[in-house]
Amino acid sequence: MGAFDNVVGVLLLGLFFNTYLYGICTSQLMEYLGHKFKDSVWIRGTVASLFFLDTVHSAVAIYSAWDMCVTNYNNPASLAYVGWTIPFTAVATSCAAILSQVFLAHRVFLLTKNKLLFALIAFISALGFIFGCIAGVKSGIINAVAKFGPLGPYVTAWLAFQTSADLLITLCLTVALWRSKTGFRSTDTIINRLIGGAVRTGLFASIFALADLFSFLLHRDTNLYAMFAYPIGRIYTNTLLHTLNSRSSMKMRGAVVDSDNMRMSMRNVPGQSQIVSSGSVFIRKDVVTVDDRSEVEQKI
Repeated sequence: MGAFDNVVGVLLLGLFFNTYLYGICTSQLMEYLGHKFKDSVWIRGTVASLFFLDTVHSAVAIYSAWDMCVTNYNNPASLAYVGWTIPFTAVATSCAAILSQVFLAHRVFLLTKNKLLFALIAFISALGFIFGCIAGVKSGIINAVAKFGPLGPYVTAWLAFQTSADLLITLCLTVALWRSKTGFRSTDTIINRLIGGAVRTGLFASIFALADLFSFLLHRDTNLYAMFAYPIGRIYTNTLLHTLNSRSSMKMRGAVVDSDNMRMSMRNVPGQSQIVSSGSVFIRKDVVTVDDRSEVEQKI
């Protein structure tokens, strides 16, 4: 390996992957806008805020690569300092995490009607946000990589709380949706897709957060942690946009999921068994007759 592979090389890999994920975010945003979903203002505001944050953070990441590889090309000593881009990354990632987690915690509340569970998720997410901001600000104050030792507890608390919130959200969504199964294949197929989306939502972000944590603690003399830190925000945005955009494919399969109230509408065709659901998922059943005029709505 070259002299700078563990410092410059791994950081550039993280920046390249971040840029790739930003491109996917842009594509998913265009898809979201193209579908013209009738989401409430707070959902559209969350999407806009996350994409704006992604755009700024991705621009900062490109600046970081330029500063490291061009401006300081003949100045290896600059690698011993983090400047302002790494602190900004910690704060930006914390903001992306809490925006996504609050959105998903709201979905948990709609499914479970459990205020205590919602408060617990929000509290853990808030702790992750606070410790992330503290870690970012302190890293900017310390600046020198060799003196990052005292940051260990703050980074550990930040990523531990952030990961805990992701996993708790995933568990709650999975259990709540699983309990909504009916035994009818048409409904259960849609619910299985929702469960798969819930698992993916927390899985990828948790993997990168844990990799970031262990890289920082075990390989502090390298920039390996930055390879995982830069893309985390884009992972949150992509999973949230995928959750919203997946409603389009479900609609083509005969189901519509409303993000505001977790209402799932199933459109039946003649000859199918009636669909009955349980739990907190709402099902609207359209009975198609010869003149296609009769409609029945039922809340389960």
